[in-house]
Amino acid sequence: MGKQIELEALAGYEIGMFAHGGTSRTVLRTGSGPAVIVMAEMPGITPRVADFGRRIAAIGCTAVLPSLFGTPGRRATPGYLMRSLVGGCVSREFTAFMRRHTSPVTNWLRALAAFEHGQCGGPGVGAVGMCFTGGFALGMMVDERMLAPVLSQPSLPLPIGARRKRSLGISNRDLEVVRERVDDGVCVLGLRFSEDGMAPTERFSRLAEEFGDGFIGVEIDSSPGNEHRISKRAHSVLTDELVDEPGHPTRAALDAVLDHLKNGLLG
Repeated sequence: MGKQIELEALAGYEIGMFAHGGTSRTVLRTGSGPAVIVMAEMPGITPRVADFGRRIAAIGCTAVLPSLFGTPGRRATPGYLMRSLVGGCVSREFTAFMRRHTSPVTNWLRALAAFEHGQCGGPGVGAVGMCFTGGFALGMMVDERMLAPVLSQPSLPLPIGARRKRSLGISNRDLEVVRERVDDGVCVLGLRFSEDGMAPTERFSRLAEEFGDGFIGVEIDSSPGNEHRISKRAHSVLTDELVDEPGHPTRAALDAVLDHLKNGLLG
């Protein structure tokens, strides 16, 4: 039964593999048009992440979901989330605690983006990172094909201490290239809830300092007593906390992401 539920959650997706640098991973694809790499949050490609991919396909892009951890289609549970988080923290592919280091998995993601651009065409590619993967879209900007990066609740390096709260999770060398890309007109979109300690306000302040008008920060009020009764613990802007109703700030954030992708990839 569990396997059937997982497959049902992935309805409409083609399931394949992509290999680079000796690493092969499952990749899900749906839609047509320019590619958008969707990097799931912990614990992996849940049904809600798959739903978000379908939203991207609906605007005329190809949603490409690499499985970086977890089981594609499996629903999130506290135990499953904790096991994925522990695995991600100890993996050498993710720099969960190191500042000024780009996670090694970003090289694999850049190769995937280059391949998908060749397959899908268009002016370039987009990328949406969430939580653990939130900052990876920034590292992918080293490749000039990346035209529409989105950082949703970027949480690496884990915000332990003042310096990590301000860290962007990429090397100084990569950051310099990203600054040049922003100067050339590429815009970075970021999303977070105002009280989310995993994606601290200090990190968004740093993004604004580095990129100026080239960074658009969307911060959703989750303070006590907020108008929309959003929990102070709210974290996942585009998935678990999304309220798909006109006028709700999470729906406005989703619309901002889709518009950002359309502007960058569809003109």
